[in-house]
Amino acid sequence: MRLGELVMDVTPLRTSPAYRKVFAAQTLTVLTTALTNVGINLHVYQVTGSSVQVGLVSLVFGLALLAGLLAGGVLADRLDRRRLVLGTRSVVALILAGLAVNAALPHPVLAVVYFAAVLAGSINGLGGSALMSAVPSLVQPAQLAAAGALFTVTSQFGAMVGPTIAGFIAAGPGVAVCFAVDAAGYVLGVMLMWSIPSLRSDQEPQHPLRALAEGFRFVRGNQVVAGLLLIDVWAMVFAMPYSLFPQLAEQVFHGGPSTVGLLYTAPAVGAFLGALASGWTGRIRHSGRALIASVLLWGLAITAFGLSGHLWLGLLCLGIAGIGDTTSEILRRALLQHYTPDHLQGRVSSLWLAQATSGTAIGNAEAGLAARLLGGSGAVIGGGLVCVLGVCLVAVTMPRLRRASLQGDQCPSLPSTA
Repeated sequence: MRLGELVMDVTPLRTSPAYRKVFAAQTLTVLTTALTNVGINLHVYQVTGSSVQVGLVSLVFGLALLAGLLAGGVLADRLDRRRLVLGTRSVVALILAGLAVNAALPHPVLAVVYFAAVLAGSINGLGGSALMSAVPSLVQPAQLAAAGALFTVTSQFGAMVGPTIAGFIAAGPGVAVCFAVDAAGYVLGVMLMWSIPSLRSDQEPQHPLRALAEGFRFVRGNQVVAGLLLIDVWAMVFAMPYSLFPQLAEQVFHGGPSTVGLLYTAPAVGAFLGALASGWTGRIRHSGRALIASVLLWGLAITAFGLSGHLWLGLLCLGIAGIGDTTSEILRRALLQHYTPDHLQGRVSSLWLAQATSGTAIGNAEAGLAARLLGGSGAVIGGGLVCVLGVCLVAVTMPRLRRASLQGDQCPSLPSTA
């Protein structure tokens, strides 16, 4: 493989004006949303002085997001995806503006924050499924991996710089400005995407529950798509160490808050670098095997992190884990879209996003419980090894996943289940 083939493939930006507009809007909102993600936690803690309330607001948002994603998948396969994305983002901008006004009051109302969390979570879920399912209609099948990599690099960039910017704004003008900037970002995003073409699915109208059940049946009956979702479960549920970083920073690396910050930053840096060097993901013939290898890399790197004992070595392991994570995300997203018919893109996308949302939360909770029994390092090592064993099990029992390729026909041998 030549060095030039490792560089991120920007072909979708050159060849698809509609994708360029969606990418620009998504980049903008990823950066501004990072301000709200930090600002809302600071705001709730300033109002209540309670970390429990901070956690409850996050839980309410997460549950609403999960419900919105499932409903959004059904709607994305029935309605014009363009209108659904524009409509939901416009409503979220209004909600954020309301949060900004509430935060600017002399005595902010906590109930407003909870109400906004429910609305923003559910509506973001509706729009998230539509946006992901729209991408295959905007680029060529051979460009799906490149399109996903471009989205990934912006999200990782936002994860690296957004929290820092949010901290400066919150310490200066205040958290109300964080919400206001995010609202403006959503409005500008809507303006950027206003001229993209209609993206209506060819799905026949049916009862929402039957439509959702059809999506589940498709996933269950398709070994490639089922394998994509299952392999991620092993990684996210059993090898997700983020909730243990404060404990590990104190007990293993003998550091304080700055060490915790480094532990959280290292995977994002690795993921960002991995996305920049992702040009090969759309060109490699054996996409399924590459996916399996990338998830194995995550599991092995997390295991090595648990064994490291030294901060510099632990950060290196986490950076390598980030490379594996972002590579697997790019390949999973592209293969999922490649092997899913258009009339099911919304529902299958919603299941993938819902799993990603809930899997991370469950994984962090599982790590905390395991740490009580095995200690922090023991929980990380054990989780990494379970992930490796689980990925090997999926690879052995799902041969079609091993043979999956982005170079073949789109949705090969997959008749419609409508």
